[in-house]
Amino acid sequence: MTAQEIHDSLKAKFGDAVLDAKLDVMQPWLSIAPDRMKDIAFFLRDDPSMQFDYMMCLSGVDYNDGRLGIVYHLFSMVHRHKIVLKAFCTKENPHVRSVSSVWGTANWHEREVFDMYGITIDEHPDLRRLLMPDDWEGHPLRKDYKVPEFYNGMKVPY
Repeated sequence: MTAQEIHDSLKAKFGDAVLDAKLDVMQPWLSIAPDRMKDIAFFLRDDPSMQFDYMMCLSGVDYNDGRLGIVYHLFSMVHRHKIVLKAFCTKENPHVRSVSSVWGTANWHEREVFDMYGITIDEHPDLRRLLMPDDWEGHPLRKDYKVPEFYNGMKVPY
């Protein structure tokens, strides 16, 4: 299935939840409404013509323009097609629905996105920091993050 066919199928089923698309690039991508991410993920996994059974990667992004995002790289082992999905949110309202019930491997990746970017992953079964201490303030991979001079009385070596 081509990226255009995947786009058309999602657009027909989910309408306005497919916000944007860039299909004429090496890695075609679709922008998805963050509150519809889980519904679309289930469809992509379960529909016989799609069967995206493998989430290759899930990454957080700070676009440095007030937007944060999550990028999902999906692949179908059965059909050998792939697509990239992007869910954007604002720094003021950083929420995206979890896909960990769709692809189990998303669990820790979503926790990392929460920890490093501060995006709240709604409906995540265990959303807590993964890499930083529980009492750490801020989200280190945001572009506007300021490294604290001290943490618990210890000098931070930066």
